Amino acid sequence: MPLLVTGSIGIDTVQTPHGRVEDVLGGSAVYFSFAASHYVPVRLVGVVGEDFPKEFRDVLASREIDLAGLEVRRGAKTFRWHGRFDGDMSQAETVAVQLNVLSEKGPRVPAAFADSRSVFLANTHPALQIELLKQLHGPELVVCDTMNLWIGAQRDALLRTLKLVTGVILNDAEARQLTEHMNLIEAGEEILGYGPRFAIIKKGEHGALLFTHDGASAVPAYPSKLVRDPTGAGDSFAGGVLGFLSAEGRSDTVTLRKAMVHGTVAASFVIEDFSLNRVRNLTRSEIDRRVDAFATMLKYG
Repeated sequence: MPLLVTGSIGIDTVQTPHGRVEDVLGGSAVYFSFAASHYVPVRLVGVVGEDFPKEFRDVLASREIDLAGLEVRRGAKTFRWHGRFDGDMSQAETVAVQLNVLSEKGPRVPAAFADSRSVFLANTHPALQIELLKQLHGPELVVCDTMNLWIGAQRDALLRTLKLVTGVILNDAEARQLTEHMNLIEAGEEILGYGPRFAIIKKGEHGALLFTHDGASAVPAYPSKLVRDPTGAGDSFAGGVLGFLSAEGRSDTVTLRKAMVHGTVAASFVIEDFSLNRVRNLTRSEIDRRVDAFATMLKYG
């Protein structure tokens, strides 16, 4: 079933120990869409400015991504982010950010998208996440992302959002900030008490933890030798997870565990090069081969 995503669409400049790229396609919704589109058709809802390059739109259109919800706002400029990764590249440093169109009103959901059964609310103001949900007709699976800014400054709005979603995906620092628990098992269990049926806590190169009312599960990161640019890894992980769940049409604990393997593999591809360079021509067969190899690694006994 089609999967709707809303989130940032941007123009990035990124520096890592392996080089620098300027004015490349980025944004949470973009990385998510590329990963998820290998499993189901994606409906992209977002807003860009008049400066958004046509070639970037063509890149998005090259995948099974419906751009009817992509608004080009007259008189506005596209969101821009300049980030830097140093050392082990485990943390991004924001050198500069221009919110531009993201500081304006949120995008509208096209009427043709209102029947979407699966939804991913990528990182944005929780009030905007709630506003988007109000435009949909009873989706069955809703998962959200968040960040430290909203946890600190918009906690009440975020908690209202968490009551409305099926699941939440966030990183370890965000989980600790949200719950004030240093122990991630305690943090994950508390997050379930906020309303979601499942929570996934990402731990970067150390994998991810899944929390459901059946208990906790862990999936390691795919052991990647080539890591050139971690930008978009978390959003690609979410895309693999939601894409798989949408294709399966269910989100029980066993299916969630399998989905996390697909998410981990999706992230392992995008980090191999800058921006979307590695994944622009990625095929489903490549993904499936790596999933099979990873599943073999995880077997023991």
